[in-house]
Amino acid sequence: MQKVNSFLESVKTELGKVTWPTRKETIATTGVVVVIIFLISIYLGACDIVLAKLMRLILG
Repeated sequence: MQKVNSFLESVKTELGKVTWPTRKETIATTGVVVVIIFLISIYLGACDIVLAKLMRLILG
């Protein structure tokens, strides 16, 4: 049990050392992620449409 308590104290200490992002940084990063996901979704959707049409053309 002593090892568990020691580990949890170490975790608490290390979490105190972390430099957490500000609200502004978090919102900006989230915006970038949303835009990238949107662009990748458009790309994958376009690939799907092109490949589906190609398969219809090949298979008749």
